[in-house]
Amino acid sequence: MGRGRVQLKRIENKINRQVTFSKRRSGLLKKAHEISVLCDAEVALIVFSTKGKLFEYSTDSCMDKILERYERYSYAERELVAHDPESQGNWSLEYTKLKTKVEILQKNQRHYMGEDLDNMSLKELQNLEQQLDSALKQIRSRKNQLMHESISDLQKKEKALQEQNSQLGKKLKEKEKEIAQQGQWEQPNQSQSSMTFLLPSQSLPSLNIGGNYQGRSNGGGEEEASAAQPRPISLMPPWIL
Repeated sequence: MGRGRVQLKRIENKINRQVTFSKRRSGLLKKAHEISVLCDAEVALIVFSTKGKLFEYSTDSCMDKILERYERYSYAERELVAHDPESQGNWSLEYTKLKTKVEILQKNQRHYMGEDLDNMSLKELQNLEQQLDSALKQIRSRKNQLMHESISDLQKKEKALQEQNSQLGKKLKEKEKEIAQQGQWEQPNQSQSSMTFLLPSQSLPSLNIGGNYQGRSNGGGEEEASAAQPRPISLMPPWIL
């Protein structure tokens, strides 16, 4: 005689209910994993216990991507039935979906911060570690890229400054050369003008009318005195004498 059909109803015994939940939850997660591997399907499973504890499974730990895809698909369906009067009363369902998504995002954020890790299994911790490692690799790659770009910019600025400095040095040398040439041209002119001003003035000989010219001699003081005295000027013509 075969086993009768089991009637589905709430288990009243709290302990039995908890044991059944634990067994059925494990089987459900196993089935979700099997259909994901065998059929190459993207599966997302979310289960909350009576105490509010969250249990989830997602293909390759892509829960966020699967939920985003579900949201896009649901949005496309809502656009098709936007004019349906029955769809106007689904705001409460939409609120529930958004609230669930926010809770998942908040939970993932706490996990990324290293919080609420006690309830995670070994596989979940390994998946979280892989996600963090991948994120760190991307962060390091982006940081190295920015550092290389910064170094390249600094090298370009350094090269531009060196070229500018070289041009200024050439202009300075040309200016010094012009100043030196100008000084060489001005020096002979200054020598000629100084020689003209330094020549001694020569005394002109004195002319005495009707007397004899007495030149300046190098004799004694008497000759100089006699030469300095004025000679008498004769006003009589020679034929009278």
